[in-house]
Amino acid sequence: MTTIYGIKNCDTMKKTFTWLDEHRVSYTFHDYRKAGIATETLARWCDKLGWEALVNTRGTTWRKLSPEQQAISGRVDAIALMAANTSLIRRPIIETESGEIITGFDPLRFELLFGATGVQA
Repeated sequence: MTTIYGIKNCDTMKKTFTWLDEHRVSYTFHDYRKAGIATETLARWCDKLGWEALVNTRGTTWRKLSPEQQAISGRVDAIALMAANTSLIRRPIIETESGEIITGFDPLRFELLFGATGVQA
């Protein structure tokens, strides 16, 4: 089963849910603001995507961090910062049964991943 990670009341997440529902893609949702996120999961994502692709440096949470916190020196620092401030994680993160991981709302990538009919590739 595909798992969608994010925050429920986010406009990008709402667009993602709408696209998936319209294309009949089955998924479970993990709200990492409410449920948190395991550092092992963050490490797996970093291995696949790189920590730079996961940390949202354009959002309000990032701007509220001190310069010391923003001075991420690598993967370990990024994982600790995202675990402590889950709103820093880009949304959505989509992880399929086959281990494919993508981030962001991108209908063209969704079509490649799930097919036009919504059947998981």
